[in-house]
Amino acid sequence: MAHPPRCPVGAHVPVSGGLARRGLPYADAVEAEVVQVFVTNPRGWACPPGVPEQDALLRARVDLPVFVHACYLINLGSPDDEVAAKSVASLEHTLRRGAQIGARGVVVHTGSAVRGGRAAGLERVRARLLPVLEALGSDAPPVLLEPMAGQGQVLCATVDDLVAYLDALDGHPGVGVCLDTAHMYGAGHDISTRAGMRAMLDRFGEVVGADRLRLVHANDSAAPCGSRRDRHAGIGSGHIGAEPFAELFTHPVSAGVPLVVETPGPEGPHARDVATLKRLRAGAPDRSGASSTAP
Repeated sequence: MAHPPRCPVGAHVPVSGGLARRGLPYADAVEAEVVQVFVTNPRGWACPPGVPEQDALLRARVDLPVFVHACYLINLGSPDDEVAAKSVASLEHTLRRGAQIGARGVVVHTGSAVRGGRAAGLERVRARLLPVLEALGSDAPPVLLEPMAGQGQVLCATVDDLVAYLDALDGHPGVGVCLDTAHMYGAGHDISTRAGMRAMLDRFGEVVGADRLRLVHANDSAAPCGSRRDRHAGIGSGHIGAEPFAELFTHPVSAGVPLVVETPGPEGPHARDVATLKRLRAGAPDRSGASSTAP
């Protein structure tokens, strides 16, 4: 039986018209080995039910791991009670939908204090997210915290910011991390060289722990390092460049972790980005020092 590739590479796929009906052909067109999907409108609070037939078709693709990205509006650190209530409801719904499609994780942005400072924002996250985590059933996917690019009063942007965030959640085992390379770069991690990417991953392993990293959003950045701006670019066409992404395939912190591109689409550009990452993976030595035979 063929072994799965080290660090499966794939893309965020559109699902308008059906998770399986639209998403699976798109995934096949870009030769994705892993996909990320929305199960709600990413810019709205509606929590629509799934379509059982579509869910079943997606689950049947056992060769294609699935991750879910939660609604962009979710902010568990908000001082606004209405936003907070909608955020909790949306995340709970997304976790239930993630379980129904067999998702490996639900990605959620770490949010903003909006006003009043980080400590107060983290206290609000703790009060709202811990009950959700405690209520998770055994079949529920983990919550994957995605640090942001550093704009405004965000609660988590750098690797070191994750320490306080996870401490606020008592290091709950139902929490993992999704690192977005464009966000890391915008927040000030200069990962535009392999040494820089290595240093960021070294730091993650040191202060967070490799076991927390469950997904990487592999995006180049159209904004400069430390800009605190979130602007994705195709792999190799931004300020990071293609070569630093090769480090993700060899570093012990990211070894085996799936990579999903959220770069500007549609199929043609996405297919090129997936192919670029696979090329970098093919040239990366495996743990024994031999070259990978992955496509």
